[in-house]
Amino acid sequence: MQERLELIAADGHRLAANLALPKTKARGALVVVQEIFGVNSHIRAVADGFAADGYLVVAPALFDRVERSVEFGYDAADIQRGRALKDACPADKALLDIQAAVACARSRLGPTGRVGIVGYCWGGLLCWLAACELDSLAASVPYYGGGMPEHAARVPRCPVLAHFGERDAFIPLAGVDELRRLHPGITVQLYAAGHGFNCDQRGSYDAPSANLARQRTLAFLREHVG
Repeated sequence: MQERLELIAADGHRLAANLALPKTKARGALVVVQEIFGVNSHIRAVADGFAADGYLVVAPALFDRVERSVEFGYDAADIQRGRALKDACPADKALLDIQAAVACARSRLGPTGRVGIVGYCWGGLLCWLAACELDSLAASVPYYGGGMPEHAARVPRCPVLAHFGERDAFIPLAGVDELRRLHPGITVQLYAAGHGFNCDQRGSYDAPSANLARQRTLAFLREHVG
């Protein structure tokens, strides 16, 4: 059972967040960043999965700045609604909310605890931006971050593992290649899959790719977060 929290961003905005706790002492913490569908059942399941692997997980509700308690599915109408909410949430405001989630996680870990970030789609882009803008992260793992190639010139301040699908219609491979060229120090992994391959509630779900990406993510987190 996840706990519902209220976070306060640096500009005074109050937002909800879900907290998932491991059964034993946390080895570190993660901020899990939503897609355009809100903190829905999939994101909650992702948080529970990382908690089962030993991490304290905070999943902030980034759409709270526009509409509270958003929880969409994956049909065409929900995609349209999610895109509209995403467009109404500037990245700089979302980063304030992510920073509040990071601070919450660290306050529960203690001063020596490390916090990483994992995000999907829009959340993947925000993971990349957070890695480039925030000094408080130990690692960043964006999954198919839409718009990442457009922000490829930014410089990350922490280790990054980025997952992309070779058949992703929304993220051209040329953009992924440019990201690799500009940042040879980050790890970029490609999968024989399309956009959203990690979500088992979507038609684009690809179990072999999702499982391999998860193995790589956990190994990366063990190295950099704990």
